[in-house]
Amino acid sequence: MISSLHVIGLTGGIASGKSTVSRVLRRCGIPVLDADGLGHMVLEAGHPARDAVIDAFGRDILCADGVTIDRRRLGHKVFDSPAERARLEAITHPAIAALAKQGLALIADRGERLAVYEAALLVETGIHRHLEGLIVVSTSLENQLERLRLRDGLSAKDAATRIACQLPLAEKLNVADWVLENNGDPADLENRAQELATLLRTKFT
Repeated sequence: MISSLHVIGLTGGIASGKSTVSRVLRRCGIPVLDADGLGHMVLEAGHPARDAVIDAFGRDILCADGVTIDRRRLGHKVFDSPAERARLEAITHPAIAALAKQGLALIADRGERLAVYEAALLVETGIHRHLEGLIVVSTSLENQLERLRLRDGLSAKDAATRIACQLPLAEKLNVADWVLENNGDPADLENRAQELATLLRTKFT
């Protein structure tokens, strides 16, 4: 990472509440770099990773316009197959990492001393070891399943498959420096995230 910038990781299971925490941190003046957003960027027209993904998984993953990758169609091809998922990640993860490096450099160039990198797979990929701390958003499996079904319109089976693709929450909690539990009122999570933002700014800026 960049020596002049303190980078804290933010992770948790899918549909755990990471986006809510990110929103609060940004509101408190902490820059947040979102790996999922970068993942969208590497699948856009003009990025080399997009063409590599189409070559690997076929043109049937494209929308009707013949240009845009339909992430839902792509997801159906990879989430049931660890081998296919690994093939996709081998293409997209290096591209996302390169964009993250550029993004953090831009944040440092603005004179910022602290930033948060939000990614679902920080622990799975080992990236958390290179950061100065790790925030894990924790929620129950029941809440994850329900939120995924409501948010993404997934069946119970598809929601469970998405969750199973990630490390068990306990393994993420084992390496967490700060844990934000999200099993109650959303306002409670926002309050705890705001308290953590104050702590981080005091500690790292």
